Amino acid sequence: MDVAVYRPGELTGADRSAWTALQSQARVLGAPQLANPFLSPEFALSVGHCRGGVRIAVLREDGGPAAFLPFQRSALGIGRAVGLGVSDAQGLVHRPGFRWDAQELLRACGLSVLEFDHLVASQNPFESASFSGHASPVIDVDQGFEAYLAGLRARSPKFTRTTLAKERKLGRDIGPLRYVHDERDPAALRTLMGWKSAQYRRTGRSDRFAHPWIVRLVQQLFHTRSPSFAGLLSVLYAGERPVAAHFGLRSPSVLACWFPAYDPEFAKFSPGLVLHLRMAQAAAEESMGYLDLGRGAKDYKDSLKTRELMVSEGWVMRRHPVALGHRARRAPVRALRNAVLARPELFAPADRLLKRMGRIRSGR
Repeated sequence: MDVAVYRPGELTGADRSAWTALQSQARVLGAPQLANPFLSPEFALSVGHCRGGVRIAVLREDGGPAAFLPFQRSALGIGRAVGLGVSDAQGLVHRPGFRWDAQELLRACGLSVLEFDHLVASQNPFESASFSGHASPVIDVDQGFEAYLAGLRARSPKFTRTTLAKERKLGRDIGPLRYVHDERDPAALRTLMGWKSAQYRRTGRSDRFAHPWIVRLVQQLFHTRSPSFAGLLSVLYAGERPVAAHFGLRSPSVLACWFPAYDPEFAKFSPGLVLHLRMAQAAAEESMGYLDLGRGAKDYKDSLKTRELMVSEGWVMRRHPVALGHRARRAPVRALRNAVLARPELFAPADRLLKRMGRIRSGR
């Protein structure tokens, strides 16, 4: 393979255009997961502005770029998918039918190991016995919103009826509903981040917005816009009050759902569910294919989804002392976490414990 590795600022405009073109081809030619905005050059370059160690491998074939692999590299040669921990789609963006050797690629990138937690389909050279698959629910809207809503009514009639009734009651009791699909007010983004931080603490989870680099990344993506990519803030207002909001990323065919939250004062109206239905309607009107709700078991995802994609978690490695040490440290932790997430009899008590700890920390 002809592999060149660049820092984010070294990537040429021609290579960026070729990367975007490969994503467009993938959507048309049967690999729609490669069109996910988390796999775009804009996302990789934005992470590169906020984090050190970001590199982009360009694989060339017949004189032109055939594939792009964004990653983060430590001084010891440990590689992670770019944005690992916050990115919901990872992998090599490539031409249809392109083949690569994972060991050779790692060597060319100066890596002993490369770790993923959301490796998309069509990445067979990376997958090994260390990888485990996980469901990532999606909402298909390619047939239009009315078709989606009709399917939702058929699958979950009580859920659909109750959610639409709460939507009407929210409008009556609080104020007329107004949905803004592409809200450009930075104050609304700050409100969303405040809600989300409070939700993380309330439920005993690690607060992502306590990390300054994640705040900087979200703010930068909010201001990043092109025909092929944008950070998208969507807000549901009742009267003049924002009651639910979501920040995600969009490509021409995929809306990647990322940070949804709502004002807990209005929890009885399920404003988050109402917001997701409005988002699905707007995405359908923009001729998008689907909304990717992201890996992870949540009741609202199970209620809204039409099907599931699969993403994989694991690592590919060369025989190297650093790689062996990395696996020895990471494997037990990941195995325990995934076992808890996969088994309701373990997850439910763990979730209750986290929420109880969150209430204690917040003084409630």
